[in-house]
Amino acid sequence: MSVNERLWNATEERRARTELQSRENFPVASRLLPARHRAHLLNVYGYARLVDDIGDEAPPDERSGLLDVVERDLDRVYAGERPELAVMRDLAATIIDRRVPAEPFRRLIRANRQDQNVTRYATFDDLLDYCTLSADPVGHIVLHVFGAATPDRIRLSDRVCTALQIIEHCQDVAEDHRNGRVYLPADDLRRFGCTEGDLTAEATPTRLRGVVALQAGRARRMLAEGAALTGELQGFARVAVAGYVAGGLATLDALERAAYDVLAGPPRPGKARLLAEWSRTMGRRRAA
Repeated sequence: MSVNERLWNATEERRARTELQSRENFPVASRLLPARHRAHLLNVYGYARLVDDIGDEAPPDERSGLLDVVERDLDRVYAGERPELAVMRDLAATIIDRRVPAEPFRRLIRANRQDQNVTRYATFDDLLDYCTLSADPVGHIVLHVFGAATPDRIRLSDRVCTALQIIEHCQDVAEDHRNGRVYLPADDLRRFGCTEGDLTAEATPTRLRGVVALQAGRARRMLAEGAALTGELQGFARVAVAGYVAGGLATLDALERAAYDVLAGPPRPGKARLLAEWSRTMGRRRAA
């Protein structure tokens, strides 16, 4: 099967699976939103998941070529031409209707190209730099979908999105390591006395739990800062973003309840906890 054929099949499978959204901690496109908003958010989600799956699941020697195919299709969209891939045709409708700029989509591709070459991060600051490619662009796109993108809101969105990415890294320590990557900062692992072997244990060693707890604490502080974004939004934009913040908070609680034992399986938030956090986040008032 050629690279193009493999990617075509992947896009068709992605369209069928997008509605499940089963791997996310938060409601990607809540049914509380109108159909038009849900459609746009699902188109964005389909693109982001496709790019991530290429970077994680495609044969390693084909990943760069597959990302090239997606990027060429993105070029077609912004040139006013018809893209070849079904996912990109769906995305084109959102880009045109909501006037979303190209840069956030390109940064997501760059993040997955970086994943093919960079498998470890020396410091937390290095990890934050990665999140500017892998996480923050999604928030920019969402704000554009709702017509709510301003510099101040984007700044707060970056805190939320980076926090959500770090939370996911905490959950997925075992899966990431199986994929050859470690997103826990190397200097924190050394500080707690962790070795590479700790990442493959059946139960999470106490020292590794300490590293995960440290990252979770950092994420909680960033999420608390970024949560002010909900007070800056109105209507359905507020509903959607509050759901994302609530998902992060609920997942942090799930990590804490599991005593940061992430190797036994990724701790996931319960629906009741998510709804409670969502209600609390929706009640946030705009800052004076």
